Amino acid sequence: MEEAKDKFIKRLREARGEEDKLEILWKAIVAFQMFPFYTVKNCSFTYSVKGNEMKISRKEKTITRSTVKLALRHALELGVVNGPKKLGVFGASYLYPIFLFFGIIDEKQT
Repeated sequence: MEEAKDKFIKRLREARGEEDKLEILWKAIVAFQMFPFYTVKNCSFTYSVKGNEMKISRKEKTITRSTVKLALRHALELGVVNGPKKLGVFGASYLYPIFLFFGIIDEKQT
């Protein structure tokens, strides 16, 4: 699993442009379905992907690919993101740890 993660991180860093990054990120999201992630408050969650939606195990609602795209745009603009709210989208508390995992954002250094 670590090898697959490293492969996606490398591809994301080499990608040019937001659309290329989104395509690679979405493939990574699909590949890591059911992988355990943790929110900032240490709540465990997994997700599944069906079409262009992520179904979070802790919620009834889904996060759409277009929401992921918007969060990605915000993350790329900010670079260092000091919490999920800074992503400014629905489901940010779940996207934040995923973005950290894939190296899209860095946590604020204290």
